[in-house]
Amino acid sequence: MTRILTLSLMMGLALAAAEPPASIYDLSVLDAEGKPVPLRQYEGRVMLIVNVASKCGFTRQYEGLQALHQTYAERGLVVLGFPCNQFGSQEPGSNADIQAFCSREYAVTFPVLGKIDVNGDQADPLFKLLRTRAPGVMGSTAIKWNFTKFLVDRQGRVVGRFASATAPADLKPDIEALLAGTPQAAAPAPTPAAP
Repeated sequence: MTRILTLSLMMGLALAAAEPPASIYDLSVLDAEGKPVPLRQYEGRVMLIVNVASKCGFTRQYEGLQALHQTYAERGLVVLGFPCNQFGSQEPGSNADIQAFCSREYAVTFPVLGKIDVNGDQADPLFKLLRTRAPGVMGSTAIKWNFTKFLVDRQGRVVGRFASATAPADLKPDIEALLAGTPQAAAPAPTPAAP
């Protein structure tokens, strides 16, 4: 009987751990030095969350992301970059290497956090939540490549997912709408395909 109760409790805890949190603000991520960064500190701001890489065909998008940061940070936008090495091993460096690269090559001043996985069993809980709340084409939750972008409104709702090929500048109308408090103008997350 004790074994059954213990097993049931363990299964319940495992399932609870797999459930995404109720709010993005319940999560913390790690910065490039391994220190926790509670996402609650961004509550009330619009977030643009991007998985980034230093050796990708889309790496030049750092310029556009930095431009968005410079243009909209004072109005409430925070750009968060998350290095990831899951796509073609295009982010092989250490967190220190990545920080130096971003500063040297693109003068990045928005937060580039610690390297993470965005897919699979080891995916960061933030990206598990983003993928679930804003599925991709035909309902797929997997991130397809580097520089996939997610927009989160001031209330912490994931309101848009954008493919790697979407230039940061193309997000300006959506960002401006969210900053103005008109989330319905933002690009909606794709609707999952019917079974």
